[in-house]
Amino acid sequence: MERRDLLLVWETMLTERDYRTLKTQLADANEVDVAEFMAELPPDKTVLVFRMLPKEMASDVFANLEPEDQQLIISSATDREVSELVEDLNVDDAVDMLEELPASVVKRVLKTARPDTRKLINQFLNYPDSSVGSIMTAEFIDLRKSMTVSEAITRIRRSGDESESIYTCYVIDSRRVLEGVVTLRELLVAEDDTIVEELMETDLITALTTEDQEEAVNRMMKYDFISLPVVDQEHRLVGIVTVDDVMDVMEEEATEDFEKMAAMAPSEKPYLKTSVFSLAKNRIVWLLVLMVSSMVTGGILGKYEAAFAAVPLLVTFIPMLTDTGGNAGSQSSTMIIRGMAVGEIEMGDFLRVLWKELRVSILVGVILSAVNFVRLQIQYPGNTMVSFTVAGAMLVTVVMAKTIGSMLPILAKRLHVDPTIMAAPLITTIVDAVSLVVYFTLAQRLLGL
Repeated sequence: MERRDLLLVWETMLTERDYRTLKTQLADANEVDVAEFMAELPPDKTVLVFRMLPKEMASDVFANLEPEDQQLIISSATDREVSELVEDLNVDDAVDMLEELPASVVKRVLKTARPDTRKLINQFLNYPDSSVGSIMTAEFIDLRKSMTVSEAITRIRRSGDESESIYTCYVIDSRRVLEGVVTLRELLVAEDDTIVEELMETDLITALTTEDQEEAVNRMMKYDFISLPVVDQEHRLVGIVTVDDVMDVMEEEATEDFEKMAAMAPSEKPYLKTSVFSLAKNRIVWLLVLMVSSMVTGGILGKYEAAFAAVPLLVTFIPMLTDTGGNAGSQSSTMIIRGMAVGEIEMGDFLRVLWKELRVSILVGVILSAVNFVRLQIQYPGNTMVSFTVAGAMLVTVVMAKTIGSMLPILAKRLHVDPTIMAAPLITTIVDAVSLVVYFTLAQRLLGL
């Protein structure tokens, strides 16, 4: 059965009060599907469905709910139920939840948690937003290098249920300084009396708790890790970043970049759960900025009014030039922003990027100009100089647009400004103004206006 159909079946069972069958089906379902089902329900039904879930499944479903639904469930639960729920959550999931909840709810959750859990959560909450420390988990397998394989496997069996990942084990000393890593596969294929020190890898790749989370994600992607050890300034192991954390960060960063490139203030709430006022507030600032900056274009048109009054045909090509220039600039800026995001392009590559984009823009510009020249000669015979003017303006516009589009994100990075701010809308506005100046300057020179 398709997932959407399954959700409709559950909704029908809930409407018809067939709770027994619904409870049975939910117990065998995927926690993500259950969370998606609950997200569509009214508040009273959300709490009802959550109470149907088996205890061992409830925390996994809770971790996948939106903050509003999490707050609703916590508010309807007893202190004991809240305590059990927090203890069952992975620490990173608990921290993610608390970062989104109101202070009064956070206070209640921490009050009901065990002292050691409360201390660990508070430690995570003290890490800066978007740092590696704020997304790591403290549930991992740690070993000693003096252990035998048999002893290591026994420890994994004993503490594996409480760990978020058991595929990579971390070897630490008595001061919790990270000494090496060993995979579960290496342990399983080795002889029981083999010492862990003989198997562990000592060429370590780690992340600092204070590093930006995006840097840790890029490192994991580069080396194809399923988990990355996180250490403090003394190289003591304090946590790990796992694949599910990476996916969350990638989605968060991609969404933020996408919204900025579309000239919107980033929003963490889902679209359907965001108020109309909030959506308007996130969009209006940049729209005002772009509207005001677009007045420059109007001023340029006014300055060259005599030119297109003398040759009205010139006006018909303005949209084509500005649109092509904007698109060309957006192509380059998107490629450069993406390259910087994945670590392919560094600040030192400025001249290499400029030289490459310059060659690309000349090649693309020549082709577009040639096509336009031929089209205009066919469409407007006898206007050869107008065709030359449009074709020349097209070539210069594309070259400048791609140069501007590739350089602005790098310059923004140098000035410690988010490169995505220099994306499509702003670049398009700049290119529009430049292309019009180039177009009418050429028209004045070639057509003697």
